[in-house]
Amino acid sequence: MKVTVKLFASLRKDRFAVDDFDYQEGTTVGHILASLNIPEEEAAIIFINARHGEPDSPLKEGDLLAIFPPVGGG
Repeated sequence: MKVTVKLFASLRKDRFAVDDFDYQEGTTVGHILASLNIPEEEAAIIFINARHGEPDSPLKEGDLLAIFPPVGGG
């Protein structure tokens, strides 16, 4: 199944901004994080098709996965 992955801010360093990947049915966000060498604690905000997701959330054909690092500021 094809999934579009968007990375934001520091997660893009030495990776990519947006890319399409083919994964097996039943793939979870956690599987994708592992394949991209992104520790779960660095994926502070996860959206699947603009809705909140978790590392154990399953993905389906055509999903858009957006991953944000922890954000700080003041």
